[in-house]
Amino acid sequence: MANLKDIRTRIESVKTTRQVTSAMKMVSAAKLKRAQDHIVRFRPYAEKLNGIVYHLLNTMDEDMTINLAQKREVDHVLMVIVTSNRGLCGAFNSHVVKEVNRVVKEQYSSHLKNHFIDFMAIGKQGEKILKSTGIVCSSQHNDIYGEPTFSNVEVISDQIITDFLNKKYDKVLLVYNEFVNAGQQKVNIEQFLPLELPMKDPLSQSNYIYEPDQETIIQQLIPKSLKTMFYRTILDSIAAEHGARMTSMHKATDNASDMLGELKLSYNKARQSAITNEILEIVGGAEALSK
Repeated sequence: MANLKDIRTRIESVKTTRQVTSAMKMVSAAKLKRAQDHIVRFRPYAEKLNGIVYHLLNTMDEDMTINLAQKREVDHVLMVIVTSNRGLCGAFNSHVVKEVNRVVKEQYSSHLKNHFIDFMAIGKQGEKILKSTGIVCSSQHNDIYGEPTFSNVEVISDQIITDFLNKKYDKVLLVYNEFVNAGQQKVNIEQFLPLELPMKDPLSQSNYIYEPDQETIIQQLIPKSLKTMFYRTILDSIAAEHGARMTSMHKATDNASDMLGELKLSYNKARQSAITNEILEIVGGAEALSK
C-alpha cells in the first residue's frame, strides 16, 4: 500500500486538476450560450435563402446555364475539414478526421494516390491529426476562429468558388460537426460544389416578381446562398466544439471527484493501518519492559 505522503500528494494533484476542469467547463458553458444563440438565429435565414434559391432553380428556364451547378468529370477534389484550434473536447476532432479517412478510402483512394485531392484545414487539431495519418493539408485557415465574422469567412468561400469556376477543382466537400444540442454533435459531409439542382417539378410555378429578370436574380443569389451555407458550417462547428468541450470537462470533473473519494478512502485505510502498527509496537514494547 502506498505511504501516506504519496497519497496526500495525489489527492492535492487531483484536487488541482478538478479545479481546472471545473473552470474550463464553466468557461465552455458561457461560450456555448453565445455560440448557440448565433447558430440558432442564423439557421432560419440560411434555410429560407436556400429555399428561395431552390424554388427559383426548380422554375427556371430549361436553357438557363448555372456555372456553379455544372457537373464535370471529377478529376480534382477539395475536402474542407472543419475542426477546432484547441483540444480537450473529447472525440470532437477525431470523429471528423475518421469520417474524412473513410470517405477518401471508399470513394477517392485513386485521387489520393495520384495527388488529385487537396485538403483545406480550418482548425489546428484536424490538421495535426491528419498529418499524423500521412495526409498533409495544402492550405489552412486556422486563424479564422480569432474573429469568425461573415466577412472573414466569406474570403475563404469566395476563393473556393473562384477555384471551382477556374476548374482547379471539380468537386468540393465540407466535413464538419453539426450542432444538435449541448451534449450531441453529428459529423456531416456536404457537397459544397457543384450545387446540386433540385428535381424538376412540371407543376411548380414561380410566385415571384423578378426585377430585372429571373436569370440575373438566380446568378446573384446562388453565390450568396453558398457563402451563407459555408458560414453556417463554421457557426455549427463552433457551437458543437463548445458543447463537446463542456461535456468532456463535466465528465473529467466527475471522474476527478470519484478518484478523490477513492484516494481519501485509501488514505484513511493507510492511516488506520499506520496507527494500528504504532499501537502494536507500543504494546509490544510495554510487554517487553514488563518482563
